[in-house]
Amino acid sequence: MSFQKDAGLDKATGLFVAGGFAGFSNYAHWLLQQCVSTTGVTSACPPGNLGAQFWNAFGTTFFFTAVTVVLETVIGMWMALIMNRAFRGRGLVRAAILVPWAIPTAVTAKLWYFIFAFNGILNSVLGAKILWTSDEWAAKFAIIIADTWKTTPFMALLILAGLQLIPEEVYEAGVMDGASTVQRFFQLTLPLVRPALMVAILFRVLDALRMFDLPQILTGGGGGTGNATTTLSILVVDQIRQGFNSASALSTITFLVIFIVAFLFVRFLGANVVQTQANQQKGVLK
Repeated sequence: MSFQKDAGLDKATGLFVAGGFAGFSNYAHWLLQQCVSTTGVTSACPPGNLGAQFWNAFGTTFFFTAVTVVLETVIGMWMALIMNRAFRGRGLVRAAILVPWAIPTAVTAKLWYFIFAFNGILNSVLGAKILWTSDEWAAKFAIIIADTWKTTPFMALLILAGLQLIPEEVYEAGVMDGASTVQRFFQLTLPLVRPALMVAILFRVLDALRMFDLPQILTGGGGGTGNATTTLSILVVDQIRQGFNSASALSTITFLVIFIVAFLFVRFLGANVVQTQANQQKGVLK
């Protein structure tokens, strides 16, 4: 489908035009931002055309991915360390922390939409009149806050699973050697929990690259200039309404982007995890 022209009405004649073989023109439409006129002339896509928004959506997608994954990893690690401790009411704390993750994303988006409304709770608390869902950077921060609140428990849950596999004797040996709390974290906890941490980060990166419902519901995929929060997935859905075949090409590009990121992640970071585990096993055998 991605190699076929979109069928539809000719804007010049008003007649229905059947599709045909398009070669790589659909891919050039997105990657090179080239548009073909009714006369067959190829030129740069004009402002407002979805093809002109591709690289902006590409950058927005990776911006959200980088910022949210970093925040969720740091906060998730902190939450996992708390949940891993033995204290009264630990089960209740674990259940409460996981509640945001259990809420459907559409419900989360609507909840935060009311919080970020112009006359909403947040502006009332801050005593400010911030356009959280329409201003360019405010809308981006709103999405980051909502996504971090929603998905951090997922990171914490996966990291907690790794923490629970660390024997208590390891920490006891660290205390006997005079290691401080910070030293035990960086020299014992972090290396031993790294495999679980890498899995959590990989899952979260792949999920963030497909971000659609949260920005779509919270800001309508707009904000500021109208496409400040448009991700690749939102762009695909918008294009489906205009041309299915060109949307198929964009879907293929999005898939390849996610595949390349996953491959590079597993190829390099995954290899480091395996090497670390091998070194740890050698140390135990010695």
